[in-house]
Amino acid sequence: MRRAARIAAAGALAGAMAFGAGAMRDAAAQDASAKRDATRVVTDEAGRRVEVPREIHRMVTLAPNLTETIYALGLEARLAGDTDYCDTPPAAKLKPHVGAPVNPSLEGIVALHPDLVLATAINRWETVHALERLKIPVFTTDPQTARGMLESIEHIADAAGASEQGREVVARLQGRLDALHAKLEERPLAHVLFVVWEEPLISIGQNTFIADALRWAGAESVILSEKSWPQIGMEEVVRLQPDYIVLASNHSESGAKTQLEDLRARPAWKQLAAVRMGHVAVVSEEVTRPSPELVGVIEDLAKQLHPEAFGQKSEKRKLKLENGESGELAAIVRGCDGCGR
Repeated sequence: MRRAARIAAAGALAGAMAFGAGAMRDAAAQDASAKRDATRVVTDEAGRRVEVPREIHRMVTLAPNLTETIYALGLEARLAGDTDYCDTPPAAKLKPHVGAPVNPSLEGIVALHPDLVLATAINRWETVHALERLKIPVFTTDPQTARGMLESIEHIADAAGASEQGREVVARLQGRLDALHAKLEERPLAHVLFVVWEEPLISIGQNTFIADALRWAGAESVILSEKSWPQIGMEEVVRLQPDYIVLASNHSESGAKTQLEDLRARPAWKQLAAVRMGHVAVVSEEVTRPSPELVGVIEDLAKQLHPEAFGQKSEKRKLKLENGESGELAAIVRGCDGCGR
């Protein structure tokens, strides 16, 4: 009887252990299923597979263009923090900051408890990998053109669980670019010098983001260089004689006038017919950011370079020079009439 009791007890224990193991397996399977239901995998623009929560409630952006994109998508309520340089729209300056894009504070990011961090080309991979080790998902973007910027908006919207908003924003922006292209497609390109820095004089290469924006505005750089930011001599610029000088600035209209007067006061720049004729276009610094605001900057620049396409009178036709339209400059003005510049 004692032996039968021991056998029965052993059988009961084995059954209990088997039941417990099965229950543990079921619980593990349920946990795994719950995790799968709570997360999803997205592929960022670097080709990385990133597991993100299905519901994104808190985000941190590590560059100004990313912050602008979040606002354009109407997701600013989910923006837990951004960088010290995020200033557009003005409300972005009121968000908690995590430092500069190149070297943000990891502690500051963690303290904001983000579900998702957005990064881009100006951020360092060391930052991305450090956040990954802290189990914080990071979605990276790397737009190289205006169309690439539109694609990034959709990708960011998808990662944030706002695909419909992304499609709507992109459709509006693409419509504006298409309308601009229709106005400019029959017009010759304006040949411009885009000034990144004045001393030393630095311009843009052919394969930069800014060069692509210029093409949308009906312009091309007179500088042919494979380097992104070539340094050039003033003698070469004088030889090339660009139609317009393009400057990026946050100055107001009065500030733009001051910049023109400043260029006219410099002997080297006075050798440029564009400066003497007042063909200096000043656009927002947003031209350097692959963000939704870029489309507005492109439109503004196109109106300055091709006023006739927008029903405006050409500046060259309104120009009254202090010393009269004589000599070389008058010939330039008359010569440009035929090409629309």
